[in-house]
Amino acid sequence: QVQLVESGGGLVQPGGSLRLSCAASGIIFNAYHMGWYRQAPGKQRELVAVISSGGIRNYADSVKGRFTISRDNAKNTVYLQMNSLKPEDTAVYYCNADSVILKLHYWGQGTQVTVSS
Repeated sequence: QVQLVESGGGLVQPGGSLRLSCAASGIIFNAYHMGWYRQAPGKQRELVAVISSGGIRNYADSVKGRFTISRDNAKNTVYLQMNSLKPEDTAVYYCNADSVILKLHYWGQGTQVTVSS
């Protein structure tokens, strides 16, 4: 029943931009914290950005000033706007939904972002 469907990944040149989307279903969306994680080959999955149910945003130091996370509760969708992309941003990006109260978390299938010339 619960699904997080990601889209927007692709190949982009350094300095370019991409906008990732994650459409959620099967959850009470506005009761969940939403986040974006990424995992590069040979590396651990890391938090990129998170936005709370109340709209509070936090970012990894590596993406501050370049990435923006947002959510549209009416559309049950969370976004990640990625600007000034660098090769080190190359990774599979995963959407996450987390309920602290219910102790539940869900993951999307991931979408590939490749930053290369």
